[in-house]
Amino acid sequence: MSGVSGPIGEAVLPYLESQGARVTRLVRGAVRDADKVSWNPMQPLSPAAVSGFEAVIHLAGESVVGRWNENKKNAIRDSRVKGTTHLATALAETDSPPRVFICASAIGFYGNRGEELLNEASAPGKGFLPEVCQKWEAASGIAARAGIRTVNLRIGMVLSPRGGALEKMLTPFKLGLGGKIGSGKQWWSWIHIDDIVGALHHALQDTAMAGPLNMVGPNPVRNAEFTQLLAAMLRRPAFFKVPAFGARAVFGKQAAEELLLSSERVDPAKLRESGYTFRFPDLKAALEDLLG
Repeated sequence: MSGVSGPIGEAVLPYLESQGARVTRLVRGAVRDADKVSWNPMQPLSPAAVSGFEAVIHLAGESVVGRWNENKKNAIRDSRVKGTTHLATALAETDSPPRVFICASAIGFYGNRGEELLNEASAPGKGFLPEVCQKWEAASGIAARAGIRTVNLRIGMVLSPRGGALEKMLTPFKLGLGGKIGSGKQWWSWIHIDDIVGALHHALQDTAMAGPLNMVGPNPVRNAEFTQLLAAMLRRPAFFKVPAFGARAVFGKQAAEELLLSSERVDPAKLRESGYTFRFPDLKAALEDLLG
């Protein structure tokens, strides 16, 4: 597994180990422990280093949070596309490939789509994130073409008590400074961290699962509803609307428009049709669990 120190990796790793799995971590730098493999995502990886595993889970990638200057955009793109290319190539060339390769992606694949209901068959959008996601998923195709079952997790807004979007929103909302962003009409497709863990485990076990998989809850909400509910959970007002120009001033035009102001109304069609049962299908219950 790569990306073990991220919010998703920190939740998935202990769960898999609690189920009896022995997990080897792909980490940067020199290693001494038998449960770690050293790698540099920007460099080719020896096939022998990833030989003999039943499954490989690839979650690593540069954070998209921050102003998107050219250096930041290059880091976001390269960490995903080059890292996935090198890992997928090693898996394709090993003498003992895994049965399944789970590779992170994002609902940024769809871009800003307004009111359109999006499923795994929907076309990609336009913009920086859709471009990155298309190249990211294409890189994982190296493993798929070698006969390895490959699943691309198109992950939405992850609600977690540690890291991710929710943690960054808590401070201003606790101070009574929260509110809708822009018009507040944009759809936010979210998922509780427990459902990320559950759905990923489901994808590992379901041998019919392959290709893109929307990792979002079944009930997306508009930004205005999300912010009002979050404020109510924290017993704070939500009067301080963040105008679109304010978001652009703080995060930069492109990052603000693609991360905060973009509308992605995503349906987890394949998860639902495969029989996965969401633990937290509704936002109120998810926030109560995380904040209660």
